[in-house]
Amino acid sequence: MTGVLLPPADWLIPRDNSETTTDHMSITYLNAIREAQHHLLQTDPRVFIYGQDVGQFGGAFKATKNLAELFPTRVLDAPISEDAIVGTAIGAAIEGLRPIVEMQFADFSTVGFNQIVNHAGSFHWRTGVPVPITVRLPSGGTSGGGPFHSQSLEAIYAHYPGVVVMTPATVEDAYTMLLEAVEIDDPVIFCEHKYLYYHLKADVLPTDALPSGKARIARQGRDLTVVTYSAMLHEVLEAAEELESEDIQLEVIDLRTIKPIDTDTVMASIARTGRLLCVGEAWPWGGVNAEIIARVSDEGFHLLDAPPKRINARDTPIPYHPDLWAVHRPAASSILIAARDLLRI
Repeated sequence: MTGVLLPPADWLIPRDNSETTTDHMSITYLNAIREAQHHLLQTDPRVFIYGQDVGQFGGAFKATKNLAELFPTRVLDAPISEDAIVGTAIGAAIEGLRPIVEMQFADFSTVGFNQIVNHAGSFHWRTGVPVPITVRLPSGGTSGGGPFHSQSLEAIYAHYPGVVVMTPATVEDAYTMLLEAVEIDDPVIFCEHKYLYYHLKADVLPTDALPSGKARIARQGRDLTVVTYSAMLHEVLEAAEELESEDIQLEVIDLRTIKPIDTDTVMASIARTGRLLCVGEAWPWGGVNAEIIARVSDEGFHLLDAPPKRINARDTPIPYHPDLWAVHRPAASSILIAARDLLRI
């Protein structure tokens, strides 16, 4: 995968004051996604956006707000049928367009699952014709979201060949990786975390980009490698900051993309630290953490000084109540406990 050519920072579309800090240059994770889509519509006539309420209402989370006014024929409201939405996008992509599909919640994408994995995922291999669709999934949990609006489905889509799965954890990656996703000739599942929409801000949009498929060392350390992605990155960094006061240094790796997955960066880090902890918000069965540990055990067992460990959400439906949700998913507190336990071995 190649990098992307980024536009200058002075073209930003209007943003609500409620979504930014008092610093007019600040940009939220949500606005980074909106502005990436604006840039794509502005510069690539093949791009259009299709989804429920993306036009008149700007989408469930306002990620397309104002865009229909600027591009009325290319930001299109869809019927309440995820299966039809993805199928329409596949047909358009086969004919040479580059659709961006918005699912209101990642959970709802399962209604279009057959279209994504059986048709879009295999069509390029079967026919030689690319299917460059980008499916945006508002993913992960928020307080009060419950079992039907909080799921993390990235590992399910990563299971299928022909599908790229991106999990941006920063404002910068939300912007640059979405630009890159649209240029890829295979279907891309773009997992944007709902909690980060308003909770994460940056001063300005980036002027360069780390290519997708390449992990990033978010914090250097000597004692323990912690591999994570999406919103869990920020829980891990919080735990790392606290452990620093105990003279414990975590090396934190943000995977950024889980299909393909950058095991080289993980292996190089374990060679320095000798220990591995994987942290993810999704359920444990058949997950990203399990895949990383399997690969490390297969290819880098000799590098480990202790058994690798993982932290996931509890293997239950996602609870509504904020207190239950807080203990359902990993947090800095549980990461601290796991890291200390692993370092005692």
